[in-house]
Amino acid sequence: MSRPSVSALAAPLVEALIARAGVLRLAISHSANGARIVDAGIKAAGGIEAGRLIAEICLGGLGTVDIVPSPRFSRWGTSLGVRTADPVTACLISQYAGWSLSEGDFFALGSGPARALHAKETLYEELGYRDSAASAVLVLEVDSFPPETLIDRIGANCGVATDKLTLILTPTRSLAGTVQVVARVLEVALHKAHALHFPLERIVDGLASAPLPPPAPDFITAMGRTNDATLYGGDVHLFVDGPEDEAAKLAEGLPSSTSRDYGRAFGEIFSAYNGDFYAMDPMLFSPARVTVTALSTGRSFTHGAFDEAVLDRSFA
Repeated sequence: MSRPSVSALAAPLVEALIARAGVLRLAISHSANGARIVDAGIKAAGGIEAGRLIAEICLGGLGTVDIVPSPRFSRWGTSLGVRTADPVTACLISQYAGWSLSEGDFFALGSGPARALHAKETLYEELGYRDSAASAVLVLEVDSFPPETLIDRIGANCGVATDKLTLILTPTRSLAGTVQVVARVLEVALHKAHALHFPLERIVDGLASAPLPPPAPDFITAMGRTNDATLYGGDVHLFVDGPEDEAAKLAEGLPSSTSRDYGRAFGEIFSAYNGDFYAMDPMLFSPARVTVTALSTGRSFTHGAFDEAVLDRSFA
């Protein structure tokens, strides 16, 4: 399958975000080595609309993020919706937070189009994809500004001049950070489908939604709320090619309820493992409810369920 350049598609979205920085309560600065830094919640206030636009940048210009009223939950009446006609490219090649970055005491996960310029994750070899572009944008889930030595390394790894690099900083505890993390509800389903060894080339289309939680004053609480939005409130619909029985099997294996850790708020699970993120069951990271439609027959299969009680404990 021929895939588009996610960096090229996202570039005009980045410029549009910068042009509206004042309205979106963003702060734009430049590092000493020339990289453009977009503060979306560290010193700047940021906001929900900024988070929505940043989420669309993360999707590599291939997805749409909407924020709409929803009657699904009695107390949490705002839903975030994600849709894309190319879910594998948008969600896994671009959006997935798969680039681990560290320098001294600084650590962040990088997501967005620049990952595909670096393309060192095994997923890119599997999909046969590596992007090429004159500029790069990377979104960092972080509470502090990156050191210049790391910025130089990111530019070099992406094959772009540092002054052609844009870094968007979105603390999870911020409004913008909350939105852009919950906007990964579809990506989480794609990532689990990959872990279940479902052929990614057979995932044709995708839609998803999740409740938008309130932000939190600290990272741990914010991480819990944004994860719970997907684990206990996320709803995903995938459209796949291939045999109907394999679509049914995918739907059965995808929901978060298949995990041994399911049933408690994410913060409670995190505490039970003494803050060891990697000790948690990786199969937990998936939507609450999943529908898979087999395009060959038109039949749909739904598994999983929402848990409003857990959302109330987490969000409140």
